Amino acid sequence: MKPMFFYSITISLGLLLAACDPKPVTPPDNKPGEGQDTNSVAQVATFITTADNTMHFSSVKKNFSEGLNMQPEQTLTINPNQRYQTFDGFGAAITGASSYNLLRMPAERRTKLLKETFSVKDGMGYSYVRVPIGGSDFNARSNYDYTCCDTKGIENFALTSDEVDYIIPVLKEILAINPDLKVMGTPWSCPRWMKVADVHKKTPYDGWVGGYLNPDYYQDYATYFVKWIQAFEAEGIHITSVTVENEPLNWGNSMSLYMPWDQERDFVKLALGPAFKKAGLDTKIICFDHNYNYDNKQDQQQYPLKIYADAEASQYIDGAAYHSYGGSPTELDVIHKAAPDKNLYFTEQSIGTWNYQSFGQSLMSEMKNTCIATVMRWCKAVIVWNFMLDDQGGPHGGPGACATCYGAVDVSSKDYTTLTKRSHFFVIGHLSKAFKTGSTRIGTSGYLPTNVSAVAAENPDGSFGLVLLNEGSNGVNLTIDDGNRHFTLTLPAQSITSCVW
Repeated sequence: MKPMFFYSITISLGLLLAACDPKPVTPPDNKPGEGQDTNSVAQVATFITTADNTMHFSSVKKNFSEGLNMQPEQTLTINPNQRYQTFDGFGAAITGASSYNLLRMPAERRTKLLKETFSVKDGMGYSYVRVPIGGSDFNARSNYDYTCCDTKGIENFALTSDEVDYIIPVLKEILAINPDLKVMGTPWSCPRWMKVADVHKKTPYDGWVGGYLNPDYYQDYATYFVKWIQAFEAEGIHITSVTVENEPLNWGNSMSLYMPWDQERDFVKLALGPAFKKAGLDTKIICFDHNYNYDNKQDQQQYPLKIYADAEASQYIDGAAYHSYGGSPTELDVIHKAAPDKNLYFTEQSIGTWNYQSFGQSLMSEMKNTCIATVMRWCKAVIVWNFMLDDQGGPHGGPGACATCYGAVDVSSKDYTTLTKRSHFFVIGHLSKAFKTGSTRIGTSGYLPTNVSAVAAENPDGSFGLVLLNEGSNGVNLTIDDGNRHFTLTLPAQSITSCVW
């Protein structure tokens, strides 16, 4: 058993509890702890973001002080012996559009932003990204749908300029900053020549939107995955995982492939799983990758469980991924209870004009519903949608693509220098800073003030991480105790606080 560590700290933030400005405010282009020494030796590091824009991942570091806990009735206790899932990481999607925008930035500004985001030591420590396998609704070239094999015949597979000129160069820059970065690949569509209008009649379907995967091309499409993974590996980019299809129940979007659970099951067990095994790939296969409510299709409810029921298919599947555009994260409880041996991932949530009323409103909502609600329900990773879009929400695809989305960071299309860091940027940063890759979620018990949520983990180096969300309109005091020593925080009104010690 690892030794336990006990500490004490008091942080006073009373002067920072300013009243919230009711008008939306653009967060400034600041880096974590700007103006403070984020590398100084200290026993507790605290990072705070407030809805009223007075603090943006602001760093506070203090030494521990000894003393008895005189307020046990206001104490949240950390229990490292109560252990749950291991975290793989947290991050955002590096789409063709995100890569395009990043590469339009001046090199030194891009490097600064990527270090702030992905550096484990000096930044937030983002650690998991999702990239399209072929095209998506956010490509480097506006309104351009493609796969890596648009000429019939799998022998014609080749990476396109979106990968070669945009996505791969950006991933290499990120890997130079964080060599332990995990990468998830997801296809939006198979090549059109593999599509049919009906899997039984096998009538050809020549369209980017909708259609089914022709069973006659299962082997070719499995080879497509293998070739894509190997092409990225040849560039020094290891693909940690793939999902079988982005939103398989979505007969829409600018690119899509409709794949009900029985068709995904058959593709995995008859082709994809065996192809990975034959090629010696350790890339994890993750099923589903769609909404909590299965788009209200009754015959698709508990989609992953239907696949797991087939032992031949299940042997190849690591777990299931979910989006939050429909339904409730309580569905994760249902799936975990029925299949506790399978992993869970949260892989997409976008923000845009339809749900982003203000920075503060979105900050509170996303930390609660996209982050805490998923990691407390066994998700090993939380990945949001586009890391960067421009101030026009692009470049994005044609009909069916989101024209009103925001990135975690938006960049001005006039100078590719001016940045707007939105709520997604900070909520993922708070998770990443506290919970390193390989950390294990641990238990908490005792006192939590009204409107305060907490999640804790033990990191691989033995340190503890804690993320606290205060949705209330007032600051509150809370003592944290890990068994013997303690520290007391004042959580600002409507704030997120991450602690590492």
